Amino acid sequence: MQLSKSTQSSLSEINMVPFVDVVLVLLIIFMITAPILQSGIEIDVPKTKTIKDISQDRIVVSIDKGQHVYLGNDPVNIHQLGAKVHAQLKNTKEGVFLRCDETVPFGIFASVVDTLRISGINNISIVTEPLTERARTK
Repeated sequence: MQLSKSTQSSLSEINMVPFVDVVLVLLIIFMITAPILQSGIEIDVPKTKTIKDISQDRIVVSIDKGQHVYLGNDPVNIHQLGAKVHAQLKNTKEGVFLRCDETVPFGIFASVVDTLRISGINNISIVTEPLTERARTK
């Protein structure tokens, strides 16, 4: 009789080690995928010495290596860009972040900026990355 009581009490305890292992693996997966989900378009933005922290939520216009223009994560025709940005703006004083791959010709970059300015958007911030020692040696 005493043997069955001891096994019954040991079975009632929950082993937390597998639960903690699973939670830690999920935490690592979310930590790795969170920066990727921030922007689905892969762009190597230019590197500069001066960087301003961006804490505001603004509309993001991106130009990738293939010279395709995106509003957020959705591809957009450059001729419709101004109208679509205005549709998303809450007021005209808000600005737009412009992310452009460093391999894109300046003419494409200038035409996107010109399109935004013609549509009445003058607050355009260019997104860059900090210049590191490794980037200088390239």
